[in-house]
Amino acid sequence: MKVVVIGCTHAGTAAVKTILKENPEAEITIFERNDNISFLSCGIALYVGGVVKDPAGLFYSNPEELSKMGANVKIKHNVKSIDTKSKKVIAEDMNTGEEIEVSYDKLVNTTGSWPIIPPIPGIESKNILLCKNYDQANVIIRQTKDAKKIVIVGGGYIGIELVEAFQKSGKQVTLIDGLDRILNKYLDKEFTDILEDDLKKNGINLALDQCVKSFKANENGEVTSVETTKGEYEADMVILCVGFRPNNELLKGKVDMLPNDAIIVDEYMRTSDPDIFAAGDSCAVHYNPNGNYAYIPLATNAVRMGMLIGKNISTPKVKYRGTQSTSGLNLFGYNIGSTGVTVSGAPQIGLNVRSVIVKDNYRPEFMPTNEEIIMQLVYEVGTNRIVGGQVMSKYDITQSANTLSLAIQNKMTIEDLAYVDFFFQPHFDRPWNYLNILGLAALEQEGL
Repeated sequence: MKVVVIGCTHAGTAAVKTILKENPEAEITIFERNDNISFLSCGIALYVGGVVKDPAGLFYSNPEELSKMGANVKIKHNVKSIDTKSKKVIAEDMNTGEEIEVSYDKLVNTTGSWPIIPPIPGIESKNILLCKNYDQANVIIRQTKDAKKIVIVGGGYIGIELVEAFQKSGKQVTLIDGLDRILNKYLDKEFTDILEDDLKKNGINLALDQCVKSFKANENGEVTSVETTKGEYEADMVILCVGFRPNNELLKGKVDMLPNDAIIVDEYMRTSDPDIFAAGDSCAVHYNPNGNYAYIPLATNAVRMGMLIGKNISTPKVKYRGTQSTSGLNLFGYNIGSTGVTVSGAPQIGLNVRSVIVKDNYRPEFMPTNEEIIMQLVYEVGTNRIVGGQVMSKYDITQSANTLSLAIQNKMTIEDLAYVDFFFQPHFDRPWNYLNILGLAALEQEGL
C-alpha cells in the first residue's frame, strides 16, 4: 500500500506513526513545506514568555524518527497539485525547484490551517506578525526584544496567552477585539467579566467591541499605531490572532467541503473520495452537542483524528467519537476549563438551552485554606441533556471540564450528574462533589 501524506504537524504525525504501526508494509511518502514537523503551536506563548526555555520540547517528533520508522520524509517540499483520477501528487523541492511525481493508493490530507489575514490598509507594514508555526514564534521572540508597546488583535486563546506572556515580560500591551468580550467562543459573560477585570488590574489596555480600520507606519515602513473604529493605539509590534482558515486549496472541488472549505469526513476519517483521508485543522468535525459538523481547529481533535486514519486506512475499524471542543487555559493565576456549548453561542447552532451558575468553595470550610470556584452547567430545554459547562478557580479544577466533556459525549442529563458517584476526601472536595452540587442546582432550577 502506497500512502502519500501531505502536511506533518499534529494530525500528520499521528497518522504516519499509527499507519506504520498498524501496516508496517506500507510505503509512506511525507511532504512538508516547513523544515520541521510536529510543532506544538499551542506552546508558542510559553516559548515567547520564556516559560519554555528549550524549544526542542515543543516538538514531539522529528524527520529522523519517522524515517527510522520507515517513512520517506520530504521536508521543504511544496505539493503543487493532486490528480485524484490518476492518483498522483506533484511536489516541488523548495530548495532546488525540482519537481517530483509520486503515485498513491491512499492519500492523507493533513494540511492544517493558516491564520486569517484580513485585508486592512497598512497590513503589509513591518512588525505586523502572525503566530502559528515555529519560524513565526522565533520572529516574534527576536522582535520582542526591541518592542515596548505591543498590540494583539484577537481575544481568543492564542491572543490572550500572548497578552499575559508580554505583560510578564514588562511590555505595554493592548488587546483589540471586534467582539465585546474576550474568549467569546469558550466562556459566557459571567466568566469573562471576572477575567477582563483581572486583565485591567494587570495593566492590560482592553480595546473591545472595536474593529481595526488601518495600520499606520513610519517612513521606514514600520508599524507605529493601530486605528480602530473607536480610537488609535501606539504600537512597536502587532500580532494578528484573528482566527484560522482550513488550508485546502489542493482538494477544492475534488472532495466535499463546508462553505468555509473545511473538508467533510465520515466517522472513519474518509472524505467523499474513498481513497482520500483527512484529519486535523483542514477538516470539519462532528460536534456532539448538536450532532452537526463544525470547524474547531484544536490540537486534541487533530491528534485523535490522525490516529484514526492509521487505524482505518486499510479497513474501517474504529469510529470517531466526535468532539465537545473541550479546552483549558491558565490566565494570571485563574485555571479555566470549558467544554461544549455556551449560553451565548447556543442559538447559533440551533439549541434551546438553560444554564445554572454555582459559586462555592472547592472543599470544606474547616480546612486551613480554600479557594472559591465558579461553575456553569448548560443543558438542553426539554431533555435536560448536558450540552456545555465552564469551570474557573485559582484552585486547579480544570479536569472537571474533562468530566463534563464525557457527560456531553455520553448524553448524560442533569440528574445523572447530580447523583453520579464521585469520591470524597477533605483535601480535594466535599461529601457532595462540586459537580454533584452543580447538577443538584440545575435540578432545583427545573423543580425536580
